[in-house]
Amino acid sequence: MGSKIKLRAVRIIAKKMASSAFRFIKCVTVGDGAVGKTCMLICYTSNKFPTDYIPTVFDNFSANVVVDGTTVNLGLWDTAGQEDYNRLRPLSYRGADVFVLAFSLVSRASYENVLKKWIPELQHFAPGVPVVLVGTKLDLREDKYFLSDHPGIIPVTTAQGEELRKQIGAAYYIECSSKTQQNVKAVFDAATKIVIRPPQKQKEKKKKPQHGCSLLLKSLDLGTIIIMKRQRLLATFCV
Repeated sequence: MGSKIKLRAVRIIAKKMASSAFRFIKCVTVGDGAVGKTCMLICYTSNKFPTDYIPTVFDNFSANVVVDGTTVNLGLWDTAGQEDYNRLRPLSYRGADVFVLAFSLVSRASYENVLKKWIPELQHFAPGVPVVLVGTKLDLREDKYFLSDHPGIIPVTTAQGEELRKQIGAAYYIECSSKTQQNVKAVFDAATKIVIRPPQKQKEKKKKPQHGCSLLLKSLDLGTIIIMKRQRLLATFCV
């Protein structure tokens, strides 16, 4: 009986050690205020849309997640997009592995601020950190009642979002809805993937054209080259 208890205790300890050994990934969400960053985080971590109280900033969250067969410890950081937090917000960027940069599909201003405000800020405080671009509030883009109540709104199209992704060099562009939970998991799966399996930049090495001089030198032995140099014959070929 005692040996069984000990074995169980060893298994529990081993499980905890394995859990703590998983790679930690820090994912920070950024974007204008009121685009739905906090709702997206709550929806992802609780599988439900918050209806009663939505905090200004989501409490930091950490949990083991499995993406493409790889288990990691994913840490989620929320940030406030309002200008009042401009000085404090970059403190959350330290050690970030990936950013989820969100804009609202029914807010042109938040879409335009991706280039105007957020990319310059991220490049200044966290250069080189990969970005997942996210268009939130997908359910409202074709909501007739919402659009009739807000006649001045011109929703951002999928093509425009994809074009913005190319402009900022983001790895992914995903449209999601926290209310319907559509693609919310896909956002953080993509953020995890880009860290554990970063896309390889294929740089084609252009072969420099070889001139007659270099081809000649390759075909000659060192002794011949020395003799030709002394007799100034190389100058005839290498011009």
